[in-house]
Amino acid sequence: MIEIRNLTHIYKGGIIGVEDINLTIGKDEVVAVIGVSGAGKSTLLRCINRLLEPTSGEVFINGKDILHCSNKEVQLIRRTIGMVFQNFNLIRRSLVIQNVLMGRLGYTYHYNKKDYQIAMECLRRVKIGDLAYRRTDTLSGGQQQRVGIARALAQEPTIILGDEPVSNLDPTRKHEIMGLLLDIHKQDEVPMVISIHDIETAKEYTNRMIGMVKGKVVFDSKLEDLTDEKTIEIFA
Repeated sequence: MIEIRNLTHIYKGGIIGVEDINLTIGKDEVVAVIGVSGAGKSTLLRCINRLLEPTSGEVFINGKDILHCSNKEVQLIRRTIGMVFQNFNLIRRSLVIQNVLMGRLGYTYHYNKKDYQIAMECLRRVKIGDLAYRRTDTLSGGQQQRVGIARALAQEPTIILGDEPVSNLDPTRKHEIMGLLLDIHKQDEVPMVISIHDIETAKEYTNRMIGMVKGKVVFDSKLEDLTDEKTIEIFA
């Protein structure tokens, strides 16, 4: 579902975001990307869906190279990549359902009855269907993240990326959101790649762990293979 070859992104000033990343991620995987701030976790995720333009390398989404295709093809690929953000990235003064409908923009600029039905079904899936016509800024952080997940679901994604989706939540809401994402993975059979600071959360909710240090992958395996020595290297 996702294949990354020799991916490198260098920021202005020569700062390395990610360097020579090679990964393959299948639909049965929930992958945690772990590491300290600045390790390259967010850069990696944002290169996958071209929120950042890589310096070099290739990224294949369902067999299609998102980095070397027409703008039209990029739009078609990106609409199948759901993204859940740390700070929710919602229009806070808008209604909840209006935020979820934005997930349909890859399909249409004029929402119709079907789009509203999809948006409502997505809100019911994340258990806030009763909040559809509330202003988003009246919701709690956990509820706002559910809106963000519903928006991603409205894209009818084949892949979901999570950029620190639970780092701003208290422990109870963190487990609720991670449990919700895991349920979506199982029901929809979509692969997920989620950057996570908390290693215990990563161990509980994911089945593969990628450790990054200074833009490079230094660990990529099952959770039980993560030794204390490698943990110290990743989080030093």
